[in-house]
Amino acid sequence: MLAQQKQQIVALFQAALAPIVAGTDLTPNVVLERPRDPSHGDIACNIAMQLAKPLKTNPRELATRLVAALLAEPGAEGLIEAADIAGPGFINLRVAASAKQSVARSVLEQGAAFGSSTSGAGHHVIIEFVSANPTGPLHVGHGRQAALGDAMASLFLSQGHDVTREFYYNDAGVQIATLANSVQARARGFKPGDAEWPESAYNGDYIADIAADFLAKKTVSASDGEPATASGDVDDLESIRRFAVTYLRNEQDQDLQAFGVKFDNYYLESSLYADGKVDTAVKTLVDSGKTYEDGGALWLKTTDYGDDKDRVMRKSDGTYTYFVPDVAYHIQKFRRGFDQAINIQGSDHHGTIARVRAGLQAVDIGIPQGYPDYVLHKMVTVMKDGEEVKISKRAGSYVTVRDLIDWSGAGDVTRGRDAVRFFLISRKADTEFVFDVNVALETSDENPVYYVQYAHARICSALANWGGDVASLASVDLSPLTSPKEFELLAKLASYPEVLERALGELGPHQVAFYLRELAGDLHSYYFAHKWLLDDDEPLKLARLALAAATRQVLRNGLALIGVSAPDKM
Repeated sequence: MLAQQKQQIVALFQAALAPIVAGTDLTPNVVLERPRDPSHGDIACNIAMQLAKPLKTNPRELATRLVAALLAEPGAEGLIEAADIAGPGFINLRVAASAKQSVARSVLEQGAAFGSSTSGAGHHVIIEFVSANPTGPLHVGHGRQAALGDAMASLFLSQGHDVTREFYYNDAGVQIATLANSVQARARGFKPGDAEWPESAYNGDYIADIAADFLAKKTVSASDGEPATASGDVDDLESIRRFAVTYLRNEQDQDLQAFGVKFDNYYLESSLYADGKVDTAVKTLVDSGKTYEDGGALWLKTTDYGDDKDRVMRKSDGTYTYFVPDVAYHIQKFRRGFDQAINIQGSDHHGTIARVRAGLQAVDIGIPQGYPDYVLHKMVTVMKDGEEVKISKRAGSYVTVRDLIDWSGAGDVTRGRDAVRFFLISRKADTEFVFDVNVALETSDENPVYYVQYAHARICSALANWGGDVASLASVDLSPLTSPKEFELLAKLASYPEVLERALGELGPHQVAFYLRELAGDLHSYYFAHKWLLDDDEPLKLARLALAAATRQVLRNGLALIGVSAPDKM
Protein backbone atom coordinates (compact mmCIF):
# COMPACT_ATOMS: atom_id res chain seq x y z
CA MET A 1 0.00 0.00 0.00
CA LEU A 2 1.03 3.61 -0.47
CA ALA A 3 3.07 5.48 2.12
CA GLN A 4 0.30 7.98 2.80
CA GLN A 5 -2.12 5.11 3.46
CA LYS A 6 0.32 3.60 5.96
CA GLN A 7 0.65 6.98 7.62
CA GLN A 8 -3.14 7.16 7.90
CA ILE A 9 -3.25 3.76 9.59
CA VAL A 10 -0.45 4.74 11.98
CA ALA A 11 -2.48 7.86 12.84
CA LEU A 12 -5.53 5.68 13.50
CA PHE A 13 -3.53 3.51 15.89
CA GLN A 14 -2.19 6.57 17.68
CA ALA A 15 -5.70 7.97 18.06
CA ALA A 16 -6.91 4.64 19.44
CA LEU A 17 -3.96 4.48 21.85
CA ALA A 18 -4.30 8.04 23.15
CA PRO A 19 -6.92 7.34 25.86
CA ILE A 20 -5.22 4.03 26.77
CA VAL A 21 -1.81 5.60 27.53
CA ALA A 22 -3.22 8.84 28.94
CA GLY A 23 -1.67 9.64 32.31
CA THR A 24 1.43 7.51 31.63
CA ASP A 25 4.85 8.48 30.27
CA LEU A 26 4.57 5.97 27.43
CA THR A 27 5.14 7.16 23.85
CA PRO A 28 4.01 4.26 21.66
CA ASN A 29 6.00 3.57 18.50
CA VAL A 30 3.56 2.07 16.01
CA VAL A 31 5.35 -0.10 13.44
CA LEU A 32 3.44 -1.69 10.57
CA GLU A 33 4.78 -4.82 8.90
CA ARG A 34 3.69 -7.17 6.18
CA PRO A 35 2.59 -10.57 7.57
CA ARG A 36 4.78 -13.48 6.56
CA ASP A 37 1.66 -15.39 5.59
CA PRO A 38 -0.49 -13.31 3.16
CA SER A 39 -3.58 -15.17 4.35
CA HIS A 40 -3.24 -13.33 7.67
CA GLY A 41 -3.97 -10.01 6.01
CA ASP A 42 -2.17 -7.03 4.53
CA ILE A 43 -0.67 -5.40 7.64
CA ALA A 44 0.47 -6.69 11.02
CA CYS A 45 1.16 -4.68 14.17
CA ASN A 46 2.53 -5.88 17.51
CA ILE A 47 1.96 -2.68 19.49
CA ALA A 48 -0.38 -4.45 21.94
CA MET A 49 2.39 -6.91 22.83
CA GLN A 50 4.86 -4.06 23.33
CA LEU A 51 2.58 -2.11 25.66
CA ALA A 52 0.98 -4.97 27.61
CA LYS A 53 3.75 -5.28 30.21
CA PRO A 54 4.19 -1.56 31.03
CA LEU A 55 0.38 -1.20 31.14
CA LYS A 56 0.11 -4.37 33.25
CA THR A 57 -2.56 -5.91 31.08
CA ASN A 58 -3.11 -8.97 28.91
CA PRO A 59 -1.82 -8.37 25.34
CA ARG A 60 -4.83 -10.02 23.66
CA GLU A 61 -7.22 -7.98 25.79
CA LEU A 62 -5.31 -4.81 24.91
CA ALA A 63 -5.34 -5.79 21.23
CA THR A 64 -9.12 -6.27 21.41
CA ARG A 65 -9.59 -2.79 22.85
CA LEU A 66 -7.30 -1.28 20.23
CA VAL A 67 -9.08 -2.97 17.31
CA ALA A 68 -12.49 -1.80 18.54
CA ALA A 69 -11.25 1.77 18.99
CA LEU A 70 -9.41 1.75 15.68
CA LEU A 71 -12.40 0.55 13.64
CA ALA A 72 -14.57 3.15 15.36
CA GLU A 73 -12.37 5.97 14.05
CA PRO A 74 -14.03 7.81 11.10
CA GLY A 75 -10.82 7.58 9.08
CA ALA A 76 -10.93 3.80 9.08
CA GLU A 77 -13.89 3.70 6.73
CA GLY A 78 -12.82 2.98 3.18
CA LEU A 79 -9.29 2.18 4.35
CA ILE A 80 -9.56 -0.83 6.66
CA GLU A 81 -11.89 -3.64 5.68
CA ALA A 82 -11.36 -5.93 8.67
CA ALA A 83 -9.14 -6.55 11.67
CA ASP A 84 -8.46 -9.64 13.75
CA ILE A 85 -6.14 -10.75 16.54
CA ALA A 86 -3.71 -13.62 16.19
CA GLY A 87 -1.47 -15.50 18.60
CA PRO A 88 -0.51 -13.69 21.80
CA GLY A 89 -1.72 -10.31 20.54
CA PHE A 90 -0.77 -9.60 16.94
CA ILE A 91 -3.20 -7.26 15.19
CA ASN A 92 -3.77 -8.17 11.56
CA LEU A 93 -5.51 -5.73 9.24
CA ARG A 94 -7.08 -6.21 5.84
CA VAL A 95 -6.96 -3.11 3.70
CA ALA A 96 -10.12 -2.17 1.81
CA ALA A 97 -10.18 -3.10 -1.86
CA SER A 98 -10.77 0.52 -2.89
CA ALA A 99 -7.60 1.59 -1.05
CA LYS A 100 -5.58 -1.04 -2.90
CA GLN A 101 -7.13 -0.15 -6.25
CA SER A 102 -6.35 3.55 -5.79
CA VAL A 103 -2.66 2.79 -6.23
CA ALA A 104 -3.08 2.52 -10.01
CA ARG A 105 -4.71 5.95 -10.13
CA SER A 106 -1.93 7.47 -8.03
CA VAL A 107 0.71 6.08 -10.40
CA LEU A 108 -1.08 7.36 -13.50
CA GLU A 109 -1.64 10.79 -11.98
CA GLN A 110 1.95 11.21 -10.79
CA GLY A 111 3.56 9.67 -13.87
CA ALA A 112 7.36 10.01 -13.92
CA ALA A 113 7.24 11.54 -10.43
CA PHE A 114 5.81 8.38 -8.82
CA GLY A 115 8.34 7.13 -6.28
CA SER A 116 10.00 10.52 -5.91
CA SER A 117 9.97 12.63 -2.76
CA THR A 118 11.43 15.80 -1.30
CA SER A 119 12.71 14.14 1.88
CA GLY A 120 16.31 14.98 1.01
CA ALA A 121 15.78 18.70 0.38
CA GLY A 122 18.71 20.75 1.66
CA HIS A 123 21.04 17.74 1.80
CA HIS A 124 24.19 18.08 -0.34
CA VAL A 125 25.84 14.83 -1.38
CA ILE A 126 28.85 14.19 -3.61
CA ILE A 127 29.21 10.77 -5.21
CA GLU A 128 32.68 9.99 -6.53
CA PHE A 129 32.98 7.02 -8.86
CA VAL A 130 35.05 5.54 -11.69
CA SER A 131 37.99 7.87 -10.87
CA ALA A 132 40.25 5.87 -13.16
CA ASN A 133 43.93 6.60 -13.62
CA PRO A 134 44.32 8.11 -17.09
CA THR A 135 46.73 5.35 -18.07
CA GLY A 136 44.48 3.20 -20.25
CA PRO A 137 40.91 2.47 -21.38
CA LEU A 138 38.23 1.85 -18.74
CA HIS A 139 38.03 -1.77 -17.61
CA VAL A 140 34.96 -3.74 -16.50
CA GLY A 141 35.60 -2.83 -12.86
CA HIS A 142 35.26 0.82 -13.83
CA GLY A 143 32.05 -0.17 -15.62
CA ARG A 144 30.64 -1.63 -12.41
CA GLN A 145 31.51 1.59 -10.61
CA ALA A 146 29.88 3.65 -13.37
CA ALA A 147 26.66 1.64 -13.19
CA LEU A 148 26.54 1.74 -9.39
CA GLY A 149 27.52 5.39 -9.05
CA ASP A 150 25.19 6.74 -11.68
CA ALA A 151 22.23 4.77 -10.34
CA MET A 152 23.01 5.85 -6.78
CA ALA A 153 23.13 9.48 -7.88
CA SER A 154 19.72 9.06 -9.53
CA LEU A 155 18.40 7.50 -6.33
CA PHE A 156 19.46 10.50 -4.26
CA LEU A 157 18.08 12.91 -6.84
CA SER A 158 14.74 11.09 -6.84
CA GLN A 159 14.41 11.75 -3.12
CA GLY A 160 15.13 15.47 -3.40
CA HIS A 161 18.83 15.58 -2.53
CA ASP A 162 21.26 17.96 -4.19
CA VAL A 163 23.75 15.63 -5.94
CA THR A 164 27.13 16.12 -7.58
CA ARG A 165 28.67 13.34 -9.63
CA GLU A 166 32.46 13.67 -9.50
CA PHE A 167 35.33 11.95 -11.28
CA TYR A 168 38.69 12.21 -9.48
CA TYR A 169 41.61 11.88 -11.86
CA ASN A 170 44.75 10.35 -10.40
CA ASP A 171 46.96 12.23 -12.83
CA ALA A 172 50.08 12.32 -10.65
CA GLY A 173 52.54 9.71 -9.47
CA VAL A 174 54.44 6.66 -10.66
CA GLN A 175 51.75 5.31 -13.01
CA ILE A 176 51.67 8.54 -15.03
CA ALA A 177 55.45 8.45 -15.33
CA THR A 178 55.18 4.85 -16.55
CA LEU A 179 52.61 5.93 -19.14
CA ALA A 180 54.88 8.68 -20.45
CA ASN A 181 57.86 6.30 -20.64
CA SER A 182 55.75 3.70 -22.47
CA VAL A 183 54.60 6.19 -25.10
CA GLN A 184 58.12 7.56 -25.48
CA ALA A 185 59.49 4.05 -26.10
CA ARG A 186 56.82 3.44 -28.76
CA ALA A 187 57.55 6.81 -30.36
CA ARG A 188 61.19 5.77 -30.62
CA GLY A 189 60.16 2.67 -32.54
CA PHE A 190 60.35 0.06 -29.80
CA LYS A 191 57.61 -2.43 -28.98
CA PRO A 192 56.83 -5.07 -26.32
CA GLY A 193 59.38 -7.84 -26.52
CA ASP A 194 62.26 -5.64 -27.69
CA ALA A 195 65.31 -5.43 -25.46
CA GLU A 196 64.84 -1.68 -25.20
CA TRP A 197 61.20 -1.96 -24.04
CA PRO A 198 60.79 -0.85 -20.39
CA GLU A 199 59.97 -3.76 -18.09
CA SER A 200 57.12 -1.91 -16.33
CA ALA A 201 55.65 -0.39 -19.52
CA TYR A 202 52.01 -0.62 -20.62
CA ASN A 203 51.75 -3.05 -23.53
CA GLY A 204 48.32 -2.43 -25.05
CA ASP A 205 47.78 -1.32 -28.63
CA TYR A 206 46.51 2.03 -27.36
CA ILE A 207 50.11 3.01 -26.47
CA ALA A 208 51.08 2.70 -30.14
CA ASP A 209 48.07 4.84 -31.14
CA ILE A 210 49.07 7.58 -28.69
CA ALA A 211 52.68 7.50 -29.92
CA ALA A 212 51.61 7.77 -33.56
CA ASP A 213 49.36 10.76 -32.85
CA PHE A 214 52.11 12.38 -30.76
CA LEU A 215 54.57 12.10 -33.64
CA ALA A 216 51.90 13.54 -35.96
CA LYS A 217 51.69 16.58 -33.62
CA LYS A 218 47.95 16.20 -33.12
CA THR A 219 45.80 18.10 -30.65
CA VAL A 220 43.51 16.30 -28.21
CA SER A 221 40.96 17.58 -25.69
CA ALA A 222 39.30 16.07 -22.65
CA SER A 223 35.89 16.96 -21.22
CA ASP A 224 37.49 19.71 -19.20
CA GLY A 225 40.86 21.41 -19.11
CA GLU A 226 43.09 22.83 -21.80
CA PRO A 227 43.67 20.99 -25.11
CA ALA A 228 47.06 19.31 -25.46
CA THR A 229 49.05 19.67 -28.67
CA ALA A 230 51.89 17.21 -29.18
CA SER A 231 55.33 18.66 -29.81
CA GLY A 232 56.37 15.61 -31.81
CA ASP A 233 59.75 15.64 -30.07
CA VAL A 234 60.46 12.17 -28.64
CA ASP A 235 62.86 13.66 -26.11
CA ASP A 236 60.20 16.02 -24.73
CA LEU A 237 58.93 13.73 -21.95
CA GLU A 238 56.75 16.43 -20.37
CA SER A 239 54.92 17.02 -23.68
CA ILE A 240 54.49 13.25 -24.04
CA ARG A 241 53.09 13.01 -20.51
CA ARG A 242 50.65 15.88 -21.00
CA PHE A 243 49.52 14.62 -24.42
CA ALA A 244 49.13 10.98 -23.28
CA VAL A 245 47.08 11.92 -20.20
CA THR A 246 44.76 14.16 -22.21
CA TYR A 247 44.49 11.53 -24.97
CA LEU A 248 43.40 8.86 -22.50
CA ARG A 249 41.06 11.20 -20.65
CA ASN A 250 39.41 11.85 -24.01
CA GLU A 251 39.15 8.12 -24.68
CA GLN A 252 37.63 7.55 -21.25
CA ASP A 253 35.17 10.37 -21.97
CA GLN A 254 34.07 8.50 -25.09
CA ASP A 255 33.69 5.25 -23.15
CA LEU A 256 31.55 6.99 -20.53
CA GLN A 257 29.47 8.64 -23.25
CA ALA A 258 28.82 5.23 -24.80
CA PHE A 259 27.83 4.03 -21.33
CA GLY A 260 25.47 6.99 -20.89
CA VAL A 261 27.24 8.41 -17.83
CA LYS A 262 27.83 12.14 -17.32
CA PHE A 263 29.76 13.82 -14.55
CA ASP A 264 29.11 17.20 -13.04
CA ASN A 265 32.72 17.79 -12.12
CA TYR A 266 36.22 16.49 -12.76
CA TYR A 267 38.83 16.92 -10.05
CA LEU A 268 42.54 16.48 -10.78
CA GLU A 269 44.86 15.01 -8.17
CA SER A 270 47.64 17.18 -9.59
CA SER A 271 45.69 20.31 -8.62
CA LEU A 272 45.96 19.32 -4.95
CA TYR A 273 49.72 19.61 -5.24
CA ALA A 274 49.75 22.62 -7.55
CA ASP A 275 47.42 24.59 -5.27
CA GLY A 276 49.30 23.63 -2.10
CA LYS A 277 46.34 21.74 -0.62
CA VAL A 278 48.39 18.63 0.18
CA ASP A 279 51.07 20.65 1.99
CA THR A 280 48.38 22.60 3.85
CA ALA A 281 46.65 19.39 4.95
CA VAL A 282 49.95 17.94 6.19
CA LYS A 283 50.76 21.15 8.10
CA THR A 284 47.29 21.08 9.72
CA LEU A 285 47.85 17.48 10.81
CA VAL A 286 51.30 18.31 12.24
CA ASP A 287 49.86 21.32 14.08
CA SER A 288 47.11 19.12 15.53
CA GLY A 289 49.70 17.08 17.42
CA LYS A 290 48.55 13.86 15.79
CA THR A 291 51.82 13.17 13.94
CA TYR A 292 55.35 12.22 14.93
CA GLU A 293 58.75 11.69 13.30
CA ASP A 294 60.39 8.28 13.34
CA GLY A 295 63.12 6.85 11.12
CA GLY A 296 63.18 9.96 8.99
CA ALA A 297 59.47 9.54 8.14
CA LEU A 298 56.40 11.46 9.26
CA TRP A 299 53.71 9.26 10.83
CA LEU A 300 50.03 9.84 11.54
CA LYS A 301 48.60 8.44 14.79
CA THR A 302 45.82 6.57 13.04
CA THR A 303 45.61 4.11 15.96
CA ASP A 304 43.97 6.94 17.90
CA TYR A 305 41.04 6.52 15.52
CA GLY A 306 40.72 2.75 15.41
CA ASP A 307 43.37 1.77 12.83
CA ASP A 308 45.42 -1.34 13.60
CA LYS A 309 48.72 0.58 13.37
CA ASP A 310 50.00 4.09 12.73
CA ARG A 311 50.62 5.02 9.09
CA VAL A 312 53.45 6.77 7.29
CA MET A 313 52.40 10.07 5.73
CA ARG A 314 55.72 11.29 4.35
CA LYS A 315 58.42 8.78 3.55
CA SER A 316 62.09 9.33 4.34
CA ASP A 317 62.70 10.37 0.72
CA GLY A 318 60.27 13.28 1.16
CA THR A 319 57.42 11.87 -0.95
CA TYR A 320 53.89 11.41 0.39
CA THR A 321 52.16 8.06 0.70
CA TYR A 322 49.04 7.62 -1.40
CA PHE A 323 46.45 8.28 1.33
CA VAL A 324 47.76 11.80 2.07
CA PRO A 325 46.34 13.43 -1.08
CA ASP A 326 43.11 11.50 -0.38
CA VAL A 327 42.87 13.26 2.98
CA ALA A 328 43.49 16.63 1.32
CA TYR A 329 40.88 15.85 -1.33
CA HIS A 330 38.22 14.96 1.22
CA ILE A 331 38.93 18.05 3.26
CA GLN A 332 38.05 19.96 0.08
CA LYS A 333 34.85 17.94 -0.34
CA PHE A 334 33.76 18.93 3.16
CA ARG A 335 34.73 22.57 2.67
CA ARG A 336 32.81 22.65 -0.60
CA GLY A 337 29.65 22.09 1.43
CA PHE A 338 28.98 18.38 0.98
CA ASP A 339 27.53 17.02 4.20
CA GLN A 340 27.67 13.50 2.76
CA ALA A 341 30.39 12.08 0.56
CA ILE A 342 30.14 8.64 -1.02
CA ASN A 343 33.07 6.90 -2.69
CA ILE A 344 32.48 3.93 -4.98
CA GLN A 345 35.70 1.98 -5.39
CA GLY A 346 37.10 -1.49 -5.83
CA SER A 347 37.44 -3.72 -2.79
CA ASP A 348 41.24 -3.34 -3.02
CA HIS A 349 40.74 0.13 -1.51
CA HIS A 350 39.53 -1.33 1.78
CA GLY A 351 42.83 -0.62 3.51
CA THR A 352 42.62 3.12 2.87
CA ILE A 353 39.29 3.67 4.65
CA ALA A 354 40.57 3.78 8.23
CA ARG A 355 43.55 6.02 7.47
CA VAL A 356 41.59 8.53 5.36
CA ARG A 357 38.89 8.81 8.04
CA ALA A 358 41.57 9.10 10.72
CA GLY A 359 43.21 11.93 8.84
CA LEU A 360 39.91 13.75 8.49
CA GLN A 361 39.21 13.44 12.22
CA ALA A 362 42.73 14.55 13.12
CA VAL A 363 42.45 17.88 11.25
CA ASP A 364 39.63 18.70 13.69
CA ILE A 365 37.56 20.98 11.47
CA GLY A 366 34.16 19.51 12.25
CA ILE A 367 34.09 16.65 9.74
CA PRO A 368 31.67 14.01 11.11
CA GLN A 369 32.91 10.55 12.03
CA GLY A 370 32.40 8.01 9.26
CA TYR A 371 32.98 10.63 6.56
CA PRO A 372 33.16 9.64 3.73
CA ASP A 373 30.92 6.64 3.10
CA TYR A 374 32.45 3.85 1.02
CA VAL A 375 30.74 1.41 -1.30
CA LEU A 376 33.33 -1.19 -2.28
CA HIS A 377 32.65 -3.57 -5.14
CA LYS A 378 34.21 -6.91 -5.93
CA MET A 379 35.60 -8.08 -9.24
CA VAL A 380 33.69 -8.88 -12.41
CA THR A 381 34.49 -12.04 -14.35
CA VAL A 382 33.60 -11.95 -18.04
CA MET A 383 32.47 -15.15 -19.76
CA LYS A 384 31.95 -15.57 -23.48
CA ASP A 385 31.11 -18.81 -25.30
CA GLY A 386 31.66 -20.72 -22.06
CA GLU A 387 35.17 -19.41 -21.43
CA GLU A 388 36.56 -16.65 -19.25
CA VAL A 389 37.80 -13.62 -21.19
CA LYS A 390 40.73 -11.87 -19.53
CA ILE A 391 42.47 -9.86 -22.22
CA SER A 392 41.48 -7.15 -24.66
CA LYS A 393 43.76 -6.56 -27.63
CA ARG A 394 43.47 -2.82 -27.28
CA ALA A 395 44.07 -2.76 -23.50
CA GLY A 396 46.62 -5.54 -23.58
CA SER A 397 45.80 -7.00 -20.17
CA TYR A 398 42.10 -6.64 -19.35
CA VAL A 399 38.58 -6.47 -20.80
CA THR A 400 37.39 -2.92 -21.41
CA VAL A 401 33.97 -1.39 -20.88
CA ARG A 402 33.80 -0.73 -24.61
CA ASP A 403 34.44 -4.42 -25.30
CA LEU A 404 31.57 -5.38 -23.03
CA ILE A 405 29.16 -2.91 -24.63
CA ASP A 406 30.12 -4.01 -28.15
CA TRP A 407 29.86 -7.72 -27.37
CA SER A 408 26.60 -7.44 -25.41
CA GLY A 409 24.87 -5.37 -28.08
CA ALA A 410 26.10 -7.22 -31.15
CA GLY A 411 26.78 -3.85 -32.74
CA ASP A 412 23.79 -2.05 -31.17
CA VAL A 413 25.23 0.45 -28.66
CA THR A 414 21.90 1.04 -26.87
CA ARG A 415 21.24 -2.65 -26.46
CA GLY A 416 24.79 -3.24 -25.25
CA ARG A 417 24.66 -0.34 -22.81
CA ASP A 418 21.31 -1.52 -21.41
CA ALA A 419 22.62 -5.03 -20.83
CA VAL A 420 25.89 -3.92 -19.25
CA ARG A 421 24.22 -1.37 -16.97
CA PHE A 422 21.47 -3.74 -15.81
CA PHE A 423 23.81 -6.69 -15.31
CA LEU A 424 26.45 -4.72 -13.40
CA ILE A 425 23.87 -3.24 -11.05
CA SER A 426 21.90 -6.43 -10.54
CA ARG A 427 24.06 -7.74 -7.69
CA LYS A 428 25.03 -6.23 -4.37
CA ALA A 429 28.33 -4.39 -4.79
CA ASP A 430 30.25 -6.54 -2.31
CA THR A 431 29.52 -9.77 -4.19
CA GLU A 432 31.56 -11.07 -7.08
CA PHE A 433 29.76 -11.08 -10.40
CA VAL A 434 30.06 -13.25 -13.48
CA PHE A 435 29.05 -11.36 -16.61
CA ASP A 436 28.01 -13.87 -19.29
CA VAL A 437 27.99 -12.16 -22.68
CA ASN A 438 25.95 -14.99 -24.20
CA VAL A 439 23.17 -14.45 -21.65
CA ALA A 440 23.22 -10.71 -22.43
CA LEU A 441 22.53 -11.57 -26.07
CA GLU A 442 19.61 -13.88 -25.26
CA THR A 443 16.11 -12.80 -26.26
CA SER A 444 14.42 -14.94 -23.63
CA ASP A 445 13.50 -15.03 -19.95
CA GLU A 446 17.09 -16.07 -19.21
CA ASN A 447 18.21 -12.50 -19.93
CA PRO A 448 17.01 -10.32 -17.01
CA VAL A 449 17.16 -6.99 -18.86
CA TYR A 450 15.27 -8.44 -21.81
CA TYR A 451 12.71 -9.91 -19.38
CA VAL A 452 12.05 -6.50 -17.82
CA GLN A 453 12.08 -4.55 -21.08
CA TYR A 454 9.75 -7.07 -22.68
CA ALA A 455 7.22 -6.51 -19.89
CA HIS A 456 7.24 -2.82 -20.81
CA ALA A 457 6.96 -3.57 -24.53
CA ARG A 458 4.15 -6.08 -23.92
CA ILE A 459 2.07 -3.38 -22.22
CA CYS A 460 2.83 -0.89 -25.00
CA SER A 461 1.60 -3.43 -27.54
CA ALA A 462 -1.65 -4.04 -25.64
CA LEU A 463 -2.35 -0.33 -25.29
CA ALA A 464 -1.60 0.23 -28.98
CA ASN A 465 -4.00 -2.58 -29.92
CA TRP A 466 -6.66 -0.97 -27.74
CA GLY A 467 -6.14 2.34 -29.53
CA GLY A 468 -7.71 4.54 -26.87
CA ASP A 469 -6.45 7.59 -25.02
CA VAL A 470 -4.07 6.32 -22.34
CA ALA A 471 -4.41 9.56 -20.37
CA SER A 472 -8.11 8.83 -19.90
CA LEU A 473 -7.28 5.66 -17.96
CA ALA A 474 -6.35 7.75 -14.91
CA SER A 475 -10.04 8.45 -14.32
CA VAL A 476 -11.63 5.05 -15.00
CA ASP A 477 -13.47 3.05 -12.35
CA LEU A 478 -10.96 0.66 -10.77
CA SER A 479 -13.44 -1.31 -8.65
CA PRO A 480 -13.55 -4.25 -11.13
CA LEU A 481 -9.95 -5.10 -10.15
CA THR A 482 -10.66 -7.82 -7.61
CA SER A 483 -8.69 -10.92 -8.61
CA PRO A 484 -5.71 -12.13 -6.52
CA LYS A 485 -3.34 -11.43 -9.44
CA GLU A 486 -4.59 -7.87 -9.65
CA PHE A 487 -4.19 -7.22 -5.94
CA GLU A 488 -0.73 -8.78 -6.09
CA LEU A 489 0.30 -6.44 -8.92
CA LEU A 490 -1.23 -3.41 -7.19
CA ALA A 491 0.71 -4.23 -4.02
CA LYS A 492 3.93 -4.47 -6.00
CA LEU A 493 3.32 -1.05 -7.57
CA ALA A 494 2.58 0.45 -4.17
CA SER A 495 5.90 -0.81 -2.78
CA TYR A 496 8.03 1.05 -5.36
CA PRO A 497 8.51 4.25 -3.29
CA GLU A 498 9.55 2.13 -0.30
CA VAL A 499 12.06 0.25 -2.47
CA LEU A 500 13.68 3.53 -3.48
CA GLU A 501 13.77 4.77 0.10
CA ARG A 502 15.32 1.52 1.34
CA ALA A 503 17.83 1.32 -1.53
CA LEU A 504 18.98 4.86 -0.78
CA GLY A 505 19.27 4.24 2.95
CA GLU A 506 21.36 1.11 2.38
CA LEU A 507 23.34 2.59 -0.55
CA GLY A 508 22.17 -0.41 -2.55
CA PRO A 509 20.83 0.47 -6.02
CA HIS A 510 20.85 -3.25 -6.86
CA GLN A 511 17.52 -3.38 -5.02
CA VAL A 512 15.92 -1.41 -7.86
CA ALA A 513 17.03 -4.06 -10.36
CA PHE A 514 15.67 -6.80 -8.08
CA TYR A 515 12.35 -4.96 -7.84
CA LEU A 516 12.07 -4.50 -11.60
CA ARG A 517 12.58 -8.21 -12.20
CA GLU A 518 9.89 -9.04 -9.65
CA LEU A 519 7.49 -6.47 -11.11
CA ALA A 520 8.10 -7.81 -14.62
CA GLY A 521 7.40 -11.32 -13.34
CA ASP A 522 4.10 -10.21 -11.79
CA LEU A 523 3.14 -8.45 -15.00
CA HIS A 524 3.88 -11.44 -17.22
CA SER A 525 1.96 -13.69 -14.83
CA TYR A 526 -1.00 -11.31 -14.87
CA TYR A 527 -0.90 -11.15 -18.68
CA PHE A 528 -1.25 -14.92 -19.01
CA ALA A 529 -3.83 -15.22 -16.21
CA HIS A 530 -6.31 -12.60 -17.44
CA LYS A 531 -7.38 -11.26 -20.79
CA TRP A 532 -7.07 -7.48 -21.00
CA LEU A 533 -8.83 -6.56 -24.23
CA LEU A 534 -12.26 -7.95 -23.36
CA ASP A 535 -15.12 -7.65 -25.85
CA ASP A 536 -17.99 -8.16 -23.42
CA ASP A 537 -17.03 -6.17 -20.30
CA GLU A 538 -15.97 -2.59 -21.00
CA PRO A 539 -15.55 -1.49 -17.33
CA LEU A 540 -13.29 -4.47 -16.56
CA LYS A 541 -11.30 -3.94 -19.76
CA LEU A 542 -10.64 -0.30 -18.94
CA ALA A 543 -9.70 -1.12 -15.34
CA ARG A 544 -7.24 -3.78 -16.46
CA LEU A 545 -5.74 -1.46 -19.06
CA ALA A 546 -5.36 1.20 -16.36
CA LEU A 547 -3.50 -1.31 -14.18
CA ALA A 548 -1.31 -2.28 -17.13
CA ALA A 549 -0.57 1.38 -17.92
CA ALA A 550 0.35 2.03 -14.29
CA THR A 551 2.70 -0.95 -14.37
CA ARG A 552 4.28 0.38 -17.56
CA GLN A 553 4.86 3.72 -15.84
CA VAL A 554 6.61 2.17 -12.85
CA LEU A 555 8.75 -0.05 -15.10
CA ARG A 556 9.71 3.05 -17.07
CA ASN A 557 10.51 5.00 -13.90
CA GLY A 558 12.68 2.25 -12.47
CA LEU A 559 14.55 1.60 -15.72
CA ALA A 560 15.23 5.32 -16.18
CA LEU A 561 16.62 5.50 -12.66
CA ILE A 562 19.27 2.86 -13.41
CA GLY A 563 20.00 4.29 -16.86
CA VAL A 564 18.33 1.58 -18.96
CA SER A 565 15.97 2.28 -21.87
CA ALA A 566 12.31 1.23 -21.95
CA PRO A 567 11.62 0.20 -25.57
CA ASP A 568 8.05 0.17 -26.89
CA LYS A 569 8.81 -2.79 -29.14
CA MET A 570 11.11 -5.79 -28.79
